[in-house]
Amino acid sequence: MTERPKFPNLMRELRKRLGLSQEQLAHQLGVSFQTVNRWENSRATPSKMGMKLIEQFLMEMPTQDQELWEQYLSEQEPNR
Repeated sequence: MTERPKFPNLMRELRKRLGLSQEQLAHQLGVSFQTVNRWENSRATPSKMGMKLIEQFLMEMPTQDQELWEQYLSEQEPNR
């Protein structure tokens, strides 16, 4: 049984906390609406550059929201 990817959940939770549409989040990240839509619907995964943009965006958020990075992504890509 395959585990549901954590990344789409991160994107949904991030948008929910910020009260943003996919288009608005895409604008904040500097990517296209289609890119955010594909990430959120498990049709694509971010490139290394995309992951850096998301990480930077999360780190600029208030401390209580920074835990999203830990919760969803730290297990997949440990900090070096």
